[in-house]
Amino acid sequence: MSRLAKKPIIIPEKTKFEIKDHYFIVTGPLGILKEKYVDNIEVKTEDGKVFVNRSSDKRLDRMSQGLVWSLIRNAIAGVTKGFNKSLEIRGIGYNGQVIGQELVLRIGFSHLVKFKIPEGIKITVDSKGIIISVSGFDKQLVGETSAKIRRIKPPEPYKGTGIRYVGEYVAKKAGKTAVGVGAGAGAGGGGGAKK
Repeated sequence: MSRLAKKPIIIPEKTKFEIKDHYFIVTGPLGILKEKYVDNIEVKTEDGKVFVNRSSDKRLDRMSQGLVWSLIRNAIAGVTKGFNKSLEIRGIGYNGQVIGQELVLRIGFSHLVKFKIPEGIKITVDSKGIIISVSGFDKQLVGETSAKIRRIKPPEPYKGTGIRYVGEYVAKKAGKTAVGVGAGAGAGGGGGAKK
C-alpha cells in the first residue's frame, strides 16, 4: 500500500477537501464524509491534489500511510460516484421488497423479516424481488449493510437457498440420501462381481 500512497490523489471538480484537527472532511455531490487519521501521518493539499506523507520508514508508519491514503481515496470516490453492492435471493417463493424505510424479506421463515435501512444507504429491489442493490457514498457502511442482509439467511450448503452476493460461489454438499444411494450402488455392484 505504501507504494500507492506515494502517489497524489486528485480532487475532482465539485468536490471539496478540508483538513481540521487530524480529521479530513470530503464534501461532494452525494454527501459529506468525515474521518479521523493517525498522528504519525501528515495530509496536505496542493494544486487540487492530496498528498499523504509519513514521519518515518518504520513498518507501522508505512502501513498507516497506506491506510490513510485508501480512506481518502475511498471517501473522494464515495462522495462523487458512490458505491454499490448487489445481493441475490435464491429459493422457491423467496423474495424481498422495500416498504418505506424497511427492506421486507420473505425467506422461508414463518414470519416476514424486516430490515431497517440505515441513514445514508439506499436499497432497491428489482421487479421480481430477487436482486437487492445496496448503494451509498460510505464504502464501509455499504459493505456492512450488505453483510448484515446476507447474515439474515446465508446460503445453505445443500440446496443453496438463501441470500448471497451476486456472482458469489457457494460450494454445495451432497445430501445424506445422495451419499446413501451412492454407497448402496457400490455395494450392490461389488456383490454382482463376486457371482
